[in-house]
Amino acid sequence: MLARALRTPAAVAPLAARALATSPEYTIQLATKFDLHRLESGPPTEVTVSKDTLIQMYKDMVVMRRMETAADALYKQKLIRGFLHLNIGQEAIAVGMEHGIEREDAIISAYRCHGFTMMRGGSVKSILAELMGRKDGITKGKGGSMHMFAHNFYGGNGIVGAQVPVGAGIALAQQYLGHRNITFALYGDGAANQGQIFEAYNMAKLWKLPVVFGCENNRYGMGTSANRAAASTEYYTRGDYVPGVKVNGMDVLACYSAAKWAKTYAPDHGPLVFEFNTYRYGGHSMSDPGTTYRSREEIQHMRSTRDPIQGLKNVILEVEAATEADLKGIDKQAKEDVDKAVEEAKLSPEPAVEEMWTEIYQKGTEPPTLRGVTVEQTHRF
Repeated sequence: MLARALRTPAAVAPLAARALATSPEYTIQLATKFDLHRLESGPPTEVTVSKDTLIQMYKDMVVMRRMETAADALYKQKLIRGFLHLNIGQEAIAVGMEHGIEREDAIISAYRCHGFTMMRGGSVKSILAELMGRKDGITKGKGGSMHMFAHNFYGGNGIVGAQVPVGAGIALAQQYLGHRNITFALYGDGAANQGQIFEAYNMAKLWKLPVVFGCENNRYGMGTSANRAAASTEYYTRGDYVPGVKVNGMDVLACYSAAKWAKTYAPDHGPLVFEFNTYRYGGHSMSDPGTTYRSREEIQHMRSTRDPIQGLKNVILEVEAATEADLKGIDKQAKEDVDKAVEEAKLSPEPAVEEMWTEIYQKGTEPPTLRGVTVEQTHRF
């Protein structure tokens, strides 16, 4: 399954290059292949990755899961209200994608967005504070679970499928400005039948936009299984004239390889449709127990056989990039860091009432007044 190759730095490499090259590299054969649509070749199934990257991927997924588990607990304590969609089980997509692209590439997602926010630079404290509606939240406590933003991360969008054409627009801006960057426009299998998605496919293909339409297929749109909602569940083929790739979304290295390959493909050849086959362990949201439309045995089977964190752990141990004790140390540190972030987020106050009127308009474009519910509540800028 795995092949390891240790590479040493060149003796005459510059100091900065030598520092980067000190981390051993491993060549790893992926456990699953990529299925292709209208492509003669796709992402490589043999991935070369450094020890530092492997360990960082593991850390990222462990912290992400701890953060989402903490959010689950805070919701049950009634410190988080409203909708809360957790990505426990789906960590490999956000982590693999971020490691495969650059900071100047863009991502826009649906409402299961906490992990992407973290990977785009949001701190655990800022995400948890946002979920609790606190001042130190990443959108100052005004956005909540579904409306988080970071550098080149355009949300967090609560309207099913609406982010996809916006993602095509971001890619249009990248193309227009002459940037060699790409956009990932992500949506779930439950949104995959939205007409606006197919309109976005069409415009992206016509204009050869550098956009990857990524369907996170976790098998259930809310409580409806994919095969009950879609006449075709081969989502990577549903772009028709747009090339597609099916990716094992439970394997962080497969997600990494696919994202890295898309980064080289899309700027020159135009759009792609990716289908990330994944699985959420919890319900659609906190109000959904997740066991009325699927069995507990199914969930346990996925946890025990395809868990993304355990899968990467097995790879790391097999190539001897770290020991079991090293990884247990990472797990312990992640728990401590997230626990600390929880307590710090709890101490953050609610935003001031005056924040109600800020960041509605770009500075300098505000109208004279903004009407409230009553005349007396009219706000003057």
